[in-house]
Amino acid sequence: MPQSADLSRPPQPTAEDSFMELLAETLESVDQPARGQFLQKFFRTIAQLELTDEQSLEYWEQILSRRAELSQTLGRRISLKTAMLDVLASTNFLRVPILVEYDELKRLQSNASTDPLTGLYNRRLFEEYCEKELNRARRYGQHLGLVILDLHRFKEVNDRYGHMQGDQALQLAASTLRKTIRASDFAFRIGGDEFALLLPQVDPEQAAILCRRIRTNYESAITALKLDTALSIDFGIAVHPQDGDQKDTLNRLADERLYQHKQAHRVPPHVIPLEQRPPRETPAPPVAQRETPAPPVTPREAPAPPPGPREVPPPSPEPVSASPKAYRGREQRKWERVSLAGTRAYAIIGEGAGRTAPVLDLSYGGVALLADKPEELPGLFQAVLHVPILPPVRVSLRKIYTQPFEGGRARVGCAFVS
Repeated sequence: MPQSADLSRPPQPTAEDSFMELLAETLESVDQPARGQFLQKFFRTIAQLELTDEQSLEYWEQILSRRAELSQTLGRRISLKTAMLDVLASTNFLRVPILVEYDELKRLQSNASTDPLTGLYNRRLFEEYCEKELNRARRYGQHLGLVILDLHRFKEVNDRYGHMQGDQALQLAASTLRKTIRASDFAFRIGGDEFALLLPQVDPEQAAILCRRIRTNYESAITALKLDTALSIDFGIAVHPQDGDQKDTLNRLADERLYQHKQAHRVPPHVIPLEQRPPRETPAPPVAQRETPAPPVTPREAPAPPPGPREVPPPSPEPVSASPKAYRGREQRKWERVSLAGTRAYAIIGEGAGRTAPVLDLSYGGVALLADKPEELPGLFQAVLHVPILPPVRVSLRKIYTQPFEGGRARVGCAFVS
């Protein structure tokens, strides 16, 4: 004898019911503008309704409220499909019910959160994730690194090669970021040639190592475009909690350090590894301006004074002076010094565990060291430079001048020896 159906047991959910539940769950994680955009298309598809985003959000809230009301009245969970049919039928809107594909929802969600050119997360998601990861770092007492990056000399590439090449440079940057960061890190394009990284559980030193690796990988990848412009990546780093625990503070510090990095990006050619140096042209020696032509002066032979009165006295030889300005002699300085005072820049002098000396500044021509006993420095010596923006580099230095410095120490100006 067939048994009667158990009417007290709720019916098993259908595939359509499961889809609607998944739809509602996914929409909860989507922000309101993207949710309204999707629901507007959703209602147009299932009922041929032409609603605004705001109206679509309002009807969706009515459907959720109607389901809660029916479930409470009947004492069992009512499907979203039932509640939706009830709401749309009561408004005489229901015409041709057709469910939208779930892939369409995922596509709309992706479009609302990613940059179309690079495929990275966009600025809107950066602001959201930054706050979320910062809250997590505060809660568990962990580090969080925030990095702002941009492409060095990107405008020159756009102006010289056009926006198509510029877009390729941006896509290569995004690809480099994806390949270099960890699975737990987040990469964003926040506008133009600017990018951002969120690095959970990363201290300042680890963040700097990662950024240098990104720059190296990008400079290697960009060679495929065969550009004459030396395109590179500049970066600024701020880390919670050392640099602050507020999003605005970390953003501001990272921006300031990005600017400082850009100013120090002009690395002297003597401290760039040989295989990375561009071909160098030897400049013609400057010609001294005289009112009366004079024979050339060689280092070992001074010209004999011509007969008769001289209108212009001969220039006296300039000895090596204790002033860096006097060292320039007849040739004017071509490059400004990059001050490294207040940083951890230093030089190891000699082989093995040699002496260390702070680096005061750096230029295309040489480096200034702060020495306790400058008289112990030989005229020509080897050193390893440790500068925050560079890997350690071994250089040959020639001592040029010594100048008294505060605290009984001395500033020692040295020239790079190729």
